[in-house]
Amino acid sequence: MMSGPALSFVIPLYHSAQTIRGVVHDIEGLAIDGGHEIILVNDGSGDATGDVCRALVREARVPITLIEHARNFGEHNAVLTGWRHARGAHVVNLDDDGQNPPAEAVRMWRHAKETGLDVVFGHYEVKQHSMWRNFGSWFTNRMTDWALDKPPGFYLSSFRCVSAFVARQVVSYAGPFPYIDGLLLQVTQRIGSIAVRHEARRAGTSTYTLQRLVRLWLSAWINFSVLPLRFATLVGLVIAATGVLALGGVAWLWWNDSGPTYGWGWLMAALLIFSGTQLVLLGLIGEYVGRMFLAVNQRPQSVVREVVRGNYPPEAGI
Repeated sequence: MMSGPALSFVIPLYHSAQTIRGVVHDIEGLAIDGGHEIILVNDGSGDATGDVCRALVREARVPITLIEHARNFGEHNAVLTGWRHARGAHVVNLDDDGQNPPAEAVRMWRHAKETGLDVVFGHYEVKQHSMWRNFGSWFTNRMTDWALDKPPGFYLSSFRCVSAFVARQVVSYAGPFPYIDGLLLQVTQRIGSIAVRHEARRAGTSTYTLQRLVRLWLSAWINFSVLPLRFATLVGLVIAATGVLALGGVAWLWWNDSGPTYGWGWLMAALLIFSGTQLVLLGLIGEYVGRMFLAVNQRPQSVVREVVRGNYPPEAGI
């Protein structure tokens, strides 16, 4: 492979027909020493995203690659697919809705080059997401302080610039439930962040549902940490100790022939509390076992149906 451009823009797409054209045009107009390319990953969109992207490939003024997933695999899976096809010395990934200005991505790239950092995250000065989405991002960052090996309070976001070295290490992960920030923290500690603008969506509404957010939380906590299992053990010990103390209290009341009359209602209430707690903890352990099962059975991280390239020079060697 011949040497690639200085910067690759990787954009995962899902129902992006109304917004992606403007994002690509903004990237095309950037002046970047060493050149740049665009990698579009259509993650099983059900609208006209694929047709719009094919038109962009034909019209593009910079090298552009369209990758079609066979079905929807999720944002992080799509980003890893894009990183596998990126040729740049640095790779920046941004959203498909125009909320991550490409000019801010260039600032992140320059900061990474000047400081020698492997990863630079964009820290939003003012977020333009909905209230529940902002809460979800805040909650994810607080929980990753606990579950991942990162500086406490360090802000993680999906707007990030990484070196090609780190990208190559991360894409070697083949599990079906990737969490990119967890993978990055396993590879390098040369991370930093800069404040960036966050703009309003250009059209449409967010497709990031609560279900997707919960799936992301599970990938962050279960794939990269055993702390939830340790928490389950701690909860079990606390409940067991509480049960022993309660048994001692009941024995003391019986010995002194005092206290209220204990009947079926009290017994069933205690049984429901303890049984419910046991089922929750078993479900947590089962989530670990289930993910191990899917990994052992080689559930695919993604399936590429088609790759379309446009405006690459013959000497690009791709």
